[in-house]
Amino acid sequence: MSATTSATTSAPTVVAVVSEELFAEFFSTDDAARLRAAAERSGGTFVRVDRLADAALAEARIVVTSWGVGPFDAAVLATLPKLELIAHTGATIKPFATDELFDRGVVVTQAGAGMARSVAEVSLTFTLALLHRVPEMHNALRAGDGWHDAEAAGVQHEILGSPIAVIGASRTGRAYLELIRALGAEPLLVDPTIDAETATALGAELVPLDEALRRAQIVAVHAPTLPETHHMIGRRELALMRDGAGLVNTARSWLVDEAALLEEVQRGRLSAAVDVFDEEPFAADSPFRALPGVLVTPHRAAGTRQGRLRQGRIVADELDAFIEGRPLSHAVDRDQLSSMA
Repeated sequence: MSATTSATTSAPTVVAVVSEELFAEFFSTDDAARLRAAAERSGGTFVRVDRLADAALAEARIVVTSWGVGPFDAAVLATLPKLELIAHTGATIKPFATDELFDRGVVVTQAGAGMARSVAEVSLTFTLALLHRVPEMHNALRAGDGWHDAEAAGVQHEILGSPIAVIGASRTGRAYLELIRALGAEPLLVDPTIDAETATALGAELVPLDEALRRAQIVAVHAPTLPETHHMIGRRELALMRDGAGLVNTARSWLVDEAALLEEVQRGRLSAAVDVFDEEPFAADSPFRALPGVLVTPHRAAGTRQGRLRQGRIVADELDAFIEGRPLSHAVDRDQLSSMA
């Protein structure tokens, strides 16, 4: 066991299955102290461990999880007879949530809301880069010894007055909308779950997907992962986009037909900025590594210092609420699993 515990000899009631490195990223000194205080109020101590299979979990009422934790299946749950709450520092709970977990009545909460601003800022960064042809010019200058290829990168655009399609009014989609509105874009929103009045309140024009694709200079994908959203941006949809337009994906590769997107970028008709891929990490010979019209990052859009600390603060807030018998703000039920990647 690798752990930090409170000074008493009581059994651990709050256990964080989070690596030492990630724990330091998520929890400030104050929020780490709140976890220890929560454990004391629940009649025990706090401990951090590296693995789900640890003797410290036997008395746990609350387990804090992070990426890489295994499934809470029947065998694991048999070692956790007192488990009442799982508080996840990330967003999706699919890697560990099981029917057995929900059948047991264990409450699950997650800190995905803490990521929205970070991902929205990367989406904005991508948007500005594509509008101003930064990938093409950067790659041309790096690959050659002159200026001509970079100068011929294509028409540059300002965000002011540019039609920007936002696919999905998710938490991140709304944060992105706020940013592009502040810079004077003309947002087009695609989301079948909201009405025109709600879109107007968000500062966007609600339009069908095909219309948004035809009109937009940049298409930014922020939709949920559902059966019906698989490759919602496919070959047909990409063909609707105007020549010289760009696609931004900081959500999930599930939403975009990656092969079709690569074909359009290889032709030079579209540009793209992508943080999420079908294969992660992608291969050494992946076309993403060589195409001049592509900006890529290694699935790190949510990786800001501030965002990580927000995620930890959300977890600490949820533990306080649970122990005090107040409603949780970020609880996830079994039915919501289908919309998580």
